[in-house]
Amino acid sequence: MPENPFSVAPTVVRLPRYTKAEQDEILGGGDDPFGVAETGLIWLPKEEHFGIRHGERLVAHAGLLRLPVAIGDAETAVVGVGGVAVAPDMQGRGLARLVVAAALDHARTLGPEHALLFCRPPLVALYQRLGWHPLDQDVRVEQPEGRVVTMPLRTMVTPLRDDAHWPALPVRLLSLPM
Repeated sequence: MPENPFSVAPTVVRLPRYTKAEQDEILGGGDDPFGVAETGLIWLPKEEHFGIRHGERLVAHAGLLRLPVAIGDAETAVVGVGGVAVAPDMQGRGLARLVVAAALDHARTLGPEHALLFCRPPLVALYQRLGWHPLDQDVRVEQPEGRVVTMPLRTMVTPLRDDAHWPALPVRLLSLPM
């Protein structure tokens, strides 16, 4: 396990905003920091942000956005989780677990029964350890000009309430992905 650089346990804070400069502070610059540019998708910015600082440096982030979704013929809402990032030199210290848990704690106050995220296949095991479950069916998402496409990334879901159950029905995000 990597050496812990924190003199006290890391604390997640609510961020008033999350800029490209702050994203670069965590992930470094680059055109494709999340490794998803090849999907060609247009993404929504998150509305609520949670982060961890080490000194003055932002080293972890998770964002949230409430979104409409159709599950079968029923329309409802989910909390989309995205922009999850941990600085490469700070990985392996449980920061993703902390920042995602704090974001989900807040998501539980927003009303929807589930949170949804999209991730690259190498990250599925990480999210499963954090309590997320991969969906077996394809998920359709909206894109500009009225296009609806199949999400090429793995869709994962987690309940926000103890009694929540995700049905095994077709899913369509009624917006751009988060």
